[in-house]
Amino acid sequence: MQRREFIAALGSAAAWPLAARAQQPERVRRISVLTGIAGNDSEIKDRLTAFSRQLQQLGWTEGRNVRIDIRGGGGDLAATQKHATELVALAPDMILAIGNVTLAPLIEATRTVPIVFTVVIDPVGAGFVETLSRPGGNVTGLMMFEYSLSGKWLELLREIAPKVTRAAVLREPASTAGIGQFAVIQAVAPSLGIEVSAMNVRDAGQIERAITEFARTGNGGLIVAASPGSVVYRHLINDLALRYKLPTVHTGRSFIADGGLVSYGPNLVEQTRQAAFYVDRIFKGEKPADMPVQAPTKYELAINLKTAKALEINVPASLLTRADEVIE
Repeated sequence: MQRREFIAALGSAAAWPLAARAQQPERVRRISVLTGIAGNDSEIKDRLTAFSRQLQQLGWTEGRNVRIDIRGGGGDLAATQKHATELVALAPDMILAIGNVTLAPLIEATRTVPIVFTVVIDPVGAGFVETLSRPGGNVTGLMMFEYSLSGKWLELLREIAPKVTRAAVLREPASTAGIGQFAVIQAVAPSLGIEVSAMNVRDAGQIERAITEFARTGNGGLIVAASPGSVVYRHLINDLALRYKLPTVHTGRSFIADGGLVSYGPNLVEQTRQAAFYVDRIFKGEKPADMPVQAPTKYELAINLKTAKALEINVPASLLTRADEVIE
């Protein structure tokens, strides 16, 4: 072989590994998503659509370099716990946990897989993170609110329906978040002259019986605390509230879009979108332990005037001027 031919052949051989590397597919990262609500619920779909779109803008496209597995408990705590174990067994690179009821079983199932959470109430008080500024461990994310916000809902109920003297708080009885929200509302109640009682959200039959019984006595209103069950049964709760003319306060605007009266809380679609930034940073090498938990910078007030009219409520002008969204 001539020297010139040998050098040419050597150059071609050296290029083979480069060509082979260039043709290798990009590594696919696996994200497991756990929600206490059904994965096909319209509310969850809206949140996860925002999450996926933001991921794509950051360079993570499903089907190319990321795969997303979704499980939902449908308001059933036992099912949520079961799905937590199943998702960890898939050996994901990352877990997105939506809600308090999902985070506890996930932390129990793994202390190594990075977990980004959204819609979690008081993560420090619940023991999920050490501090908001330095979470420690494998968990960080976006907080829904601290329990102190719960008192605002009772104040809002008094403002929109001044004749209310009784309020039932629909809560998740098996969740510490449900207990905490009710405790704050109960503490605020005497100063507002409102008698409060707990109404446990377990299934449709129980909700219908409890609201029907509560409505037998006049001057009542409802506060729907944050929980998977409140989302799962939101249409039933709204229908019963209209049937019995009960003014109702919710924790997010999606309830108002589905016929609720008034809500005050963070934008959960936006919060889930922002979770994509945490995922991107962790995929690029940052550790959850060093990434501060983000608290909401704004709470949104939404009012449904069509529902107010059906309930024969004249919404005060002071509320309308403060509202971020008014549905007519």
